[in-house]
Amino acid sequence: MNDAVSEPSWRAWARVAELPRSGQVAGRGVIRGQAEDFIVEEVPVQEPEGAGEHLWLWVEKRVENTEAVAKRLARAAGVKPMAVGYAGRKDRHALTRQWFSVHLPGGVGGEAPPSGFETEHVRVLRSSRHSRKLRVGGLRGNRFVLRMRELEIDAPLLEQRLRSVVERGVPNYFGEQRFGRGAANLEAAVRMFSGHPERDRKRRGLYLSAARSAVFNGILARRVADNCWDKLLPGEAVMLDGSNSFFVADAVDTELEQRLAAHDIHPSGALWGEGEPPCRNAAAQVEADVLGEADVLARGLVAAGLRQERRPLRLCPKNLHWSLDEADHSLMLEFMLPAGAFATAVLRDLLEYRDASSR
Repeated sequence: MNDAVSEPSWRAWARVAELPRSGQVAGRGVIRGQAEDFIVEEVPVQEPEGAGEHLWLWVEKRVENTEAVAKRLARAAGVKPMAVGYAGRKDRHALTRQWFSVHLPGGVGGEAPPSGFETEHVRVLRSSRHSRKLRVGGLRGNRFVLRMRELEIDAPLLEQRLRSVVERGVPNYFGEQRFGRGAANLEAAVRMFSGHPERDRKRRGLYLSAARSAVFNGILARRVADNCWDKLLPGEAVMLDGSNSFFVADAVDTELEQRLAAHDIHPSGALWGEGEPPCRNAAAQVEADVLGEADVLARGLVAAGLRQERRPLRLCPKNLHWSLDEADHSLMLEFMLPAGAFATAVLRDLLEYRDASSR
């Protein structure tokens, strides 16, 4: 396989800041020095209605990951784990706020959180009833408030890079957590596709996700290296902002260029699986080159029965604000990202960072 796809380090995939005439990263710093340095708040599709068989809990947590909190909620409520729902998985190395739902028909317990659920690290901030269970993916996005510490920066260059992010966005890479510590999930996917089946359903899902994400990152890295990750190529499968819908543009005209500049549309890359890719011409050739080099992953994903989908190559943070505290050597960033996007994708083209949680 090509290094752009199989390289264990996510950071090896091309950065915009490494391209000729694109400047450079503006310095270095440390993220996740403490939970409050990485705040993530879910933006739900809808709020609970106030009545129904499912109790929704707006939960603030530290130290715990989403699945661990869901299991604790099931135990506290005396229900099976399948009775608990959530819209998105949140990292344990952060302060996060998100909705959980638990099926408690008949108004059992009213709107009060189940006894024994809350802990030192898990607090219920709100609770209400709703008619339906929360499903994975049922969120508009996430708001982030990030503080990077121990800064060593070129302040004017950082300002320039931040304004470039507002104007151009950043490459929409899957974050390193998708691949497991030391890319272990990706290596396990290669073993699985090479004749060593994984029987555990959860682990198999993690390995398939890592493989699919690596192929996408490889396609995106090629487009970054060619400086066309934020441009439309002939034959592009063009995605509508905030939607999974796309259309194929055999030619790029002025109207499409204007919509691209307005962040209304984005170029896309394959989430590989069964089916023929919709892109054509120059856009198709890039994907074909990378997929040929990532043959083990590509054939494994098809054999696993995954259906081919598309993902935007460009990520445009909404409402990006920043403040620099030179006395404290820290940078505060606030922005919103759509569901499935990674905050570290925004950070990596600004600064070299060390993740303190990895210790």
